[in-house]
This record gives sequence, C-alpha cells and structure tokens, in this order.
Amino acid sequence: MWFLLRILIGSIFLVSSMGKLLTPYQNFLYVIQAYQLLPSQGEILTAQIFPWLEFIVGVFVLLGLWTPGALKGAGALFGIFVVVVGQALIRKLPLESCGCFGEWIHLKPQTVIIMDSLSLLLTYVLLRNLKSVQKFSLDSYFDKV
Repeated sequence: MWFLLRILIGSIFLVSSMGKLLTPYQNFLYVIQAYQLLPSQGEILTAQIFPWLEFIVGVFVLLGLWTPGALKGAGALFGIFVVVVGQALIRKLPLESCGCFGEWIHLKPQTVIIMDSLSLLLTYVLLRNLKSVQKFSLDSYFDKV
C-alpha cells in the first residue's frame, strides 16, 4: 500500500511537470501572472524553474531515491501550492483553472486546494512511515548492495 501511495505522489508531480515542460514556459508564466503574487522577475524565474523542480521531485519520489528528502521536497511544494491557491481563493481572483497541469488537465482552484491539502497530508503520513514507504525503492536496493 505505501509503495502505491508513493507512486501516486510521484506521478502527480511528473504529470504536472510534463504538462508544463512540453510547452513554452510563457504558457505557465501566464498562469503565474494570474495569481498576482510575485514581481515580474519572480514570475519569469518561477515559470522557468518550478516545472523542473516538480519533475525532479516526481522522479525521486517515484523511484524511491533519497526518499526522505524527496518527500520533504514534495511536502514543501504541496505547501506552496496550498498557500498560492488559497490566497487566490481568498482574494476571489477570477481563475477558471489552476494551471497546475499545464494544458493537459484543467481543474478549478476549489478542487485543487482540496487535492493539494490531501496530498500534503498524505506526504506527511508517508514521511512518518518511511521504512514501509522505502520498500520496492532504489533506496532499499542500494541499502542491500
């Protein structure tokens, strides 16, 4: 079970990152600008870097490589997403879609904040059960070698 939950968390990040990495970064930049949270240079930097962070965290969580750090990274990203979407909802910004998965999947911010909050909680639970989570992982393979 823990193995499947780890795969789920890793897959969320991989799908999210690929939805952004396979299109020009400007598409994600427009999404970031809609949240009206960062100065323009910060928006550009975020649009260029965040999809790669999601990709790296997703791969590491999925493979179970450096699992504690990868899950902490996943938790940090989910925490950021909850804050960003939450502030947009509180400010009643007119967002049709969260933009979380690029052009691939369109979810309303109200749905995404629930999904990200549950994912954050699940990531915390996985961290608390690290030994079980690391079964069928590269971490457990390298521990045996």
